[in-house]
Amino acid sequence: MPASLPLRRRTCLAAAGALLVPGLRAQRTYPERPIKAVVPNAPGSSVDTIGRVATMEMAKVLGQPLVIDNRAGAAGAIGVEAVRNAAPDGYTVLVGSSSAISVAPFLQKAVTYQPLRDFDLVSLIALLPNVLVCNPQLPVQNVRDFIAYARSKNGDLRMASAGIGSVSHLAGAAFQTAAGVKALHVPYKGGSQGVASVVSGETDWVLTPAPAAMALVAGKRLKLLGHSMAPGTQPLGATPAIGSELPGFEFASWIGLMAPKGLPAGATDALVRAVAVAVQRSEVQKSFELNGAVAHASTPEEFRAYLVRDIETTRHAIAAAGVQAE
Repeated sequence: MPASLPLRRRTCLAAAGALLVPGLRAQRTYPERPIKAVVPNAPGSSVDTIGRVATMEMAKVLGQPLVIDNRAGAAGAIGVEAVRNAAPDGYTVLVGSSSAISVAPFLQKAVTYQPLRDFDLVSLIALLPNVLVCNPQLPVQNVRDFIAYARSKNGDLRMASAGIGSVSHLAGAAFQTAAGVKALHVPYKGGSQGVASVVSGETDWVLTPAPAAMALVAGKRLKLLGHSMAPGTQPLGATPAIGSELPGFEFASWIGLMAPKGLPAGATDALVRAVAVAVQRSEVQKSFELNGAVAHASTPEEFRAYLVRDIETTRHAIAAAGVQAE
């Protein structure tokens, strides 16, 4: 402050400046420090891999690191609960997924969170198609052939899954209902074991998240028949949607950014923008594609509408699979 100002004026300006400081602090741009991004899955999983790619790019937009915190266990419920109980200040977020958010509340009695009530939905990050793959020896070339062949077998085909209540189990049950076919369900302890059983011929087919199968498809050890996203989308090049043969069929998995309920508007806006910018970058999209995912940013409202539909689809699939909560 210039020393030549009259003392009274200098005193008034100093007082005004003191009054403005709290307001200036309140208006500081979010974020001011690193953000913890909880991944409710183990390192190396599809959710972890895609979450890391997205958050690394988001950090460049936000100007602060997003530090991954893996909290695996209880089908994702441990990590989700940790975020629900965190302060809603924008410095703890959740890299949520369909298995932890749409499926777990139906199948685990110990889960008490309600996704649409207990969290702020920030943005979708990616959609992951499930793929219908079969053993290469099956005499089928497409979804129509497969449905006809499955019907002719009268329930003798064996469907693999990653376990009871897994995405591959529910997707397979939903497919059977839509196609009017039956198959013997053979659950395994994890997705890789289930897919491997189709390769070996121990089972005949599986409807599994794309990342678990695409390398084997490329090596001609599995036959790819269709994907589970909506007709008109092309997550896997020329591979057709199952819904082109079975109108209305759609069973994609998703990954999205969520936060404790009560996230400040400024933090929400900043995070939405960061996701949108990050997933538009070509290097992110290429990395997603290598993992069988499709970049898909959204507004919070679009995320909520999508989740409402996904929860209802999951509800019907669980009923079709006859799975009970444990």
